[in-house]
Amino acid sequence: MQSARNRVLIILALVLLSAWSLLPKSIPDPADPTRETQVSAINFGLDLAGGMHLAVEIDDPDGTLTDATRADAINRTLTTIRNRIDEFGVREPTIQKVGTDRIIVELAGIDDPERATQIVERTAFLEFKLVREDDGFRDALPRIDRGIVAVVGVAALAPAPVEDTAPGLEDLLGGAPSDSAADEAAGDTIQSDGPIGQAEPERRPLTGLLLESGLPGMFLVAEQDVPTVEGFLALDTVVALIPRATELRWGARPTSVGSASYRELYVLNADALLTGDRLEDAGPAARDPNFNTPYVPFQTTRQGARIFERGTSRNVGRYMAIVLDGKVQSAPTINETLSRRAQITMGSGATFQEAQDLALVLRAGALPMPIKIVERRTVSPSLGQDAIDAGKLAGIIGIIGVVLVMVWYYRLAGVMAVIALSAYLLFVLGALAGLQATLTLPGIAGLILSIGMAVDANVLIFERIREETDAGKTPRTAVENGFAEALSAIVDANLTTLITAGILYQFGTGPVRGFAVTLSIGIMASFFTALFVTRTLFLIYLERRSPADPLSI
Repeated sequence: MQSARNRVLIILALVLLSAWSLLPKSIPDPADPTRETQVSAINFGLDLAGGMHLAVEIDDPDGTLTDATRADAINRTLTTIRNRIDEFGVREPTIQKVGTDRIIVELAGIDDPERATQIVERTAFLEFKLVREDDGFRDALPRIDRGIVAVVGVAALAPAPVEDTAPGLEDLLGGAPSDSAADEAAGDTIQSDGPIGQAEPERRPLTGLLLESGLPGMFLVAEQDVPTVEGFLALDTVVALIPRATELRWGARPTSVGSASYRELYVLNADALLTGDRLEDAGPAARDPNFNTPYVPFQTTRQGARIFERGTSRNVGRYMAIVLDGKVQSAPTINETLSRRAQITMGSGATFQEAQDLALVLRAGALPMPIKIVERRTVSPSLGQDAIDAGKLAGIIGIIGVVLVMVWYYRLAGVMAVIALSAYLLFVLGALAGLQATLTLPGIAGLILSIGMAVDANVLIFERIREETDAGKTPRTAVENGFAEALSAIVDANLTTLITAGILYQFGTGPVRGFAVTLSIGIMASFFTALFVTRTLFLIYLERRSPADPLSI
């Protein structure tokens, strides 16, 4: 009796532990981190909760990377992406390297796949560069125009009308702290002088498309002309004619004036005052109380603070462009020497969500190299819910069928098997929740398969007990011998299946791993319930009846 009592206490402890692990969990609300929301204790995979699947590789179109360099870039990229997704707040993401040159990212249950994709693939290379105030680029424009005409040819340059003025540009740049540095100009009035060149645009193809902004080192280009200007600037001849230590960068987003849309083109120093690898922390994003524009505060490392202080102290009063992934986010005036703490002011067209995402990727760090998405799949939550409903239906039908057959064929022993099977299901689900494993649709298939194996173990035991009973053994002896003789067959069957599940987990990805995890947990739970729970029920049954009474099996 003492043995049965101890067994019951162990089983009850495991039941309570499993039930506790299945209680809903409280996590910070993604929409409002100050609040909490209740979520299921079991994590559902991409195919059940919906979400997205990405396969990314290092972008090396010229094939210049060596195997060692590529492997190092993949490992560093894996770490950076994992940090970003952790900051993003996705529950139990799948982020793993496949082969030697690919990373798989699976994010289940996300509501905004586009935002997640941008966070994953953004290089997040941050630079602080001075806006050039000299006339080096302006003086080079006639030579650049002649170089374009020589390369492209007069006939290929489509004529474009030249406007005398650009009305409304002063409104664009003079009143809001946005996509240009004008907001930091301490109330300066900025006038538009129209196009730089008034000659025929086919003779001065680049100059004719540049509008004066009124600020040094910044021009405006009509949005429809941006592709043309980009094409001109990409010509080798033009690249060679751009003054030394000078580079051109576009603003991050267009600015509208009435019905027209313009893009800033900045003339910057090629050398950066500071780069993002000197950042120690960034965020949280906030809004400027005066202009209602979002900004991201940041803090540099101690070494970065010394570099930043030295660079800004020599350039107070100048404009400094904040360049992220080659695009100028803003170009404020350096009003004072900057040291360890500063902020990145977003443009007036930027949303607060964009500022939050910028803070996220800056905290997680920049990617070592640009990446490209080679595969993308999105699963809607409705399809996932259909899969869950189908899995529930299949599980219910299978369990009801097993219960009816076991009770009909093995009578009271069948009832014991059903009780053990109920404990088995609770143990498996509790283990999935406790281990924070992810349940996928193949995982549900593995769970249902392991239910069959759990029943199979009981069938082996019951058949051995029947053989012992038919041989004239007493009920207690028949039960002892039945369990002992069935043990080797149960161990063999479960061990070989467990080895197979281990191989699937080691070499599989995504859903295959989900199948392997649930199958492995199910095998161990079925082994325990068949040899421990079912035997405990038999011990209780035998202690409450006469040794001469036949078994109900």
